[in-house]
Order: sequence, then structure tokens, then C-alpha cells
Amino acid sequence: MTNKLSDFGHTFQTKSVSCLMTDSNFIGQIYDILDEKHYDNDALKWVVKECKLYYNEYKKPITLDVFKVKVGEIHNDILKTTVVETLKEIHRYTEAPDLEFIKDQSINFFKNQTLKNAIIESVDILESSGDFDEIKKLVDDALRAGVERDLGHEYIDDIEERYSEMARNTVETPWDVLNDLTQGGLGGGELGVIVAPAGIGKTWILCALGGGAMKKGTRVVHYTLELNEAYVGLRYDSVFTGVPNQNLKYHQDEVKTNINKVEGELIVKYFPTKSASVNTISAHLQKLRMMGKDFDMVIVDYADILKDTGNAREVRHALGNIYEDLRGLAGEFDIPVWTASQANRSALDEDVIEAQKVAESYQKIMTADFVVSLSRKVEDKIGNTGRFHIIKNRFGPDGLTYPAKVNTNTGAVEIYESTSLGGKETQQKIDNRDNLMKKMLANRYDDLMSDDK
Repeated sequence: MTNKLSDFGHTFQTKSVSCLMTDSNFIGQIYDILDEKHYDNDALKWVVKECKLYYNEYKKPITLDVFKVKVGEIHNDILKTTVVETLKEIHRYTEAPDLEFIKDQSINFFKNQTLKNAIIESVDILESSGDFDEIKKLVDDALRAGVERDLGHEYIDDIEERYSEMARNTVETPWDVLNDLTQGGLGGGELGVIVAPAGIGKTWILCALGGGAMKKGTRVVHYTLELNEAYVGLRYDSVFTGVPNQNLKYHQDEVKTNINKVEGELIVKYFPTKSASVNTISAHLQKLRMMGKDFDMVIVDYADILKDTGNAREVRHALGNIYEDLRGLAGEFDIPVWTASQANRSALDEDVIEAQKVAESYQKIMTADFVVSLSRKVEDKIGNTGRFHIIKNRFGPDGLTYPAKVNTNTGAVEIYESTSLGGKETQQKIDNRDNLMKKMLANRYDDLMSDDK
């Protein structure tokens, strides 16, 4: 057991400070045993002390924006320069692959130092007063130091918490139908999945989700694994303006006017297909928080083409790992996560896409909290219609199907209750078109039979 943090090396110490600035669970656990005197230079000691002071007041990790203000208050020019360089170095390690190891070792070091100090103090108490009760309390407190704070939900004591508005802090979707089904949208730690075949409009639905949330002040991070960042941005432009995607370049002033009215924020980040894992996304989110960019909801377009870190041999197992990791990400950051999943090719001919049509792995359905499918046949694409079917719903009923208007030129999506006026009109439109298609096929069949004769 080492007695000096410096024995771990300068890089280790810098990474440990990076963890203090990016991981709220880590600083919450180590806060009461963290002592800046163990760091080996004045700049690191100053940074650690500010991390502690900020967490003590706000119960959150400090950000670089806060440090910009704090650094300006340093009167010693040499220390100020050194702190600025140290913060730059700390920032470089926010995505280091060994941070979990760094956190474990840091906690162990400070727990051992706390216990050692308690033992030394106990010797002094034994020699002076011999108060064994005081010694026992001192050692017990040292043994409890640095443990996980969150014991869980205490059922009897926390009854008011269950019924408070914060019991499940949700982010609404743009559609009242889905909000009613999910009791207000998805909450922190929950995973929602849009299931549809290729070319049906999964990205448009995800952009509509993000855009609807932004209109209500939500801060959204949208990860794209197929389309580049600028093109996804154009889709959001269509969602906010109603201008067809291909015509946006002629309406730039209108786009600027509309997006300036949006209360929320959006960051779009591109990773090449199969190059990013859920760990990659987690590291990027930690980096955003460290830089003072907070967020309320994450969209991943789409999970099926993320990289599995579990080295599964079969595709279905790899996809199962990815969806479990993605839901874990939602829990880690206490935010809702929306993604999309591919349906089988045979689903293209289905009026309603059920769970068995989800491609490759049923684990997707088992892991997610809310799963809704979108079916659009060729005639639906022509008529800008579709059907949303609730495959799974942890918060209410499932197995329900809703008619919808879906325009993949503008991102305009409306989902209706079947009994509403809009629902009846849309369903009638779908039925009339289906009947017309059946009639055309029947006439074609009669013509072919006549030709054979």
C-alpha cells in the first residue's frame, strides 16, 4: 500500500482530477475523504480544492466555464499560468480508456489514508484519555468513508418522493397520444425504440422527437451513425419550418427566423458506422458536461449500427449487449434515450409491424421501456400516411395501433387517436387507398385471365 499519491505518477493524478470534473457519482463518493494536500503540485491542489468547494455548494461536478471565472480570481501570475495549462491537460484525458481503474485506485488510496489517520489519532486518544467509545466511533467513521451514498428508495420514509412531480421527470414527445400512453413521455434512465424497415423514415421520426422536445426547452444531443452532421441539421430545419428538405436553400432567412424562436438546444455528433460504441457516446457526454454543455435527452440514430464492446460472436448477442449498454447509459446520466431499430424486410408488406418482425434480436424488445413500430407501404409513402403500433409499454397499455400522417419531405408527423376526427379522416384515406389498390389488382388479374383465354 503506497503512502503517497505521487507514487502513482503525475498522469494518474491528472486523470483522477478529470474524473472529479466529469463523474458526479465519483466525486459524490470520494468527496468527504478527498484531501488536496496529497497532490504533488500547487496547480493540481488548487484545482482539487475548487472541485470540492463547488460540489459542496451545488452537489454537481465543476465545469470548465466555472473554472474560467475562478482562474480570473488568482492573483499569482505564475500559479494562474500553471493552472490554465493543468486544466488543458485534464481536458485531454476526459476520454481516456482507463478512467474506471483510476477512480477505483483513487478511492482506495484516500480510504486507506483516512483509516491510517484514524488509527494514528486513536493512539493519541488511548494514551491521553483511554476513551474506547471515542476510538470506536473514529475507526467506524473511517471505515464508512468513501462508500456509495445512494442506498436506494426507502419505501416508508420516501412516500412523498414517490408522489412528487420529480418521482419521474419526463421529456414529452410531440404527440399527445404517446405522452398519454407513457404518462408524460420517457423519463431519466429509460429507453425508447422506433422500429421500422429500411427507407420508411426512422431518422425523420427521431428528428421530429428531438425537434418537438427542443420547442419545449429541452437540450438534445443527437448522435448520427449514417448521415453527416450538416445533413441531420437540415432535417431539423425542415421540422422547424415545414419547408421541404430539397427547398431549404431558398428559404434560409425563414430557417434562421424559426430556429431563433426555439427555446431548446441541439448538438449533432457524427460517428462512422460501427466505429462508435456506447462507451464512445458516454465519453462524449462526459466531455460535454465538463465543458459546461448540459443535456436532457439523447437520440442515437441508430443503435443497430453501434459497435459491441462485449465481443459477442453472434449478431443477436451483440445487439442484445448494445441495447443493454444503451439503457445503462440512460441510467448513468439519468436521461431518456431514444433510438431506432431495423425491422425485417418482410415487414414492408405488413399493415402493422409486430414484435416478431424486429430484426435479429428479441433482446431489443426485452431491454427497452417503450417500443413503437411504424409501418408504411408504397401507397402510404405516396399518400404521406402510416400506422404506429405500440409493441411494448412499461407505463401503460400496448398492442394499440394509431393512424398517422407522415411527410418525409418536411418531417411533419401527426399521430391520431382512432376515434378522433383526424384519426377517422386519416384512417378513411388509408382504407380508400387500400380498397383502390385491391380493385386495381383484381382488374389486372381479370385482364390477365381474359388474355389467357
